[in-house]
Amino acid sequence: MAHVAIVYHSGYGHTKKQAEAVQAGALSGGATVDLLKADDLTDSESGPWETLEKADAIIFGSPTYMGSVSGIFESFADATSKVWFDGKWKDKLAAGFSCSSSLHGDKSGALIRMVTLACQHSMIWVSLGLPPGKPEHPSDDAGNLNRLGFYMGAGAQAGNVPPEEEPMASDLATAEHLGHRVAEIAARHVKGATS
Repeated sequence: MAHVAIVYHSGYGHTKKQAEAVQAGALSGGATVDLLKADDLTDSESGPWETLEKADAIIFGSPTYMGSVSGIFESFADATSKVWFDGKWKDKLAAGFSCSSSLHGDKSGALIRMVTLACQHSMIWVSLGLPPGKPEHPSDDAGNLNRLGFYMGAGAQAGNVPPEEEPMASDLATAEHLGHRVAEIAARHVKGATS
């Protein structure tokens, strides 16, 4: 059984909903899953770093603020330098998701930051694996996966409303798809490493 860890920061609760959807997808893909707040991992001397070391895949999540990840997620990324120095995440799988208040919102910038972090750690990036959805369809249609058209990871949009209202069902279903995809690929990755 593959072990997936999800490290995320959520400023207002919208990215937390996305993280929970990723978690549900990874669980449905047969993985054991740990959901970790980046807030608890900004100091390399404390927090659940052992969980990340034992994981077969780490999925990163952050809201997009000013065209990149949040400051708290960046503090987590900075704290991984000791992990990098020892090569502890080499060949683990990685993936990512982000939420912003506008449809595009420069989420690509946040996802590229996550890809760069993963590549610096010699990880293997797992893309969303979906063609773009149909932006003209209602966003509350859970069957309209990847309505925002991101390839690197799962994107979500949440305006200035409570997290109970957004992200919409299609964005959460896209996040769930990402979690499921990572879990399935991680299971194959683990099986290949042991055979």
